[in-house]
Amino acid sequence: MATLLVIDDDESLRDLVAAYGEALGWTVVMGADAHTGLDRFHTHHPDVVVLDLMLPDASGWTVLDAIRRAGDVYVVLLTAKDAEADRITGLTRGADDYVVKPFSPGELLARCQALLRRPRGPQQPREPAASLSHNGLTIDVDAHEAWLDGERLELSALEFQLLHTLVRRPGRVFTRDQLADLVWGAADAAAGRVVDVHIGRLRRKLGDGAEQPRFIETVRGVGYRLRTQSGPA
Repeated sequence: MATLLVIDDDESLRDLVAAYGEALGWTVVMGADAHTGLDRFHTHHPDVVVLDLMLPDASGWTVLDAIRRAGDVYVVLLTAKDAEADRITGLTRGADDYVVKPFSPGELLARCQALLRRPRGPQQPREPAASLSHNGLTIDVDAHEAWLDGERLELSALEFQLLHTLVRRPGRVFTRDQLADLVWGAADAAAGRVVDVHIGRLRRKLGDGAEQPRFIETVRGVGYRLRTQSGPA
């Protein structure tokens, strides 16, 4: 049975989501503020967190960052803001989905259930090998770790997933929408721009330049690919 944590200061909203969730078989725990929410996050180890960005004692962004430092639990943001910039910020900082208030509790729970059907990691058949290597870069698939010239790379879960996707198919050009769909399970204008942000971070950690990359090459007007040649472009 999956556990849902709802962090929101609106008691009626929490109760409504809890009623829907419990009717669907979820175990629902709740927190009315950031402090209580994080305490229950660490105590109950939920499968999905529904997080309001406007909390009375701290920003929801602070809570999201703390959750991301702790692991890869699925996070759905609740906010009254409908600007694309807020959606991009949420996805870039590690949220998995974004629901704008007012919303249907049924739709929210359906989104939470859909997340549980989406396994972490690239949505592709597993490689039979436990590791992948390319031009001094080694990826340990099972450990979710990457090494460059013998040095361990400090990658976020999403950065690792993007890199894994590219390394599995050197030379193949992936569009932004394809990468967003493979890594996040959905593609839209905001997710495509989030891909650009994470590619930029990956390049910095790999020591790549956009003009003379060792690894990730931009195919203008299309997307990205992993270079098949050794050395810079």
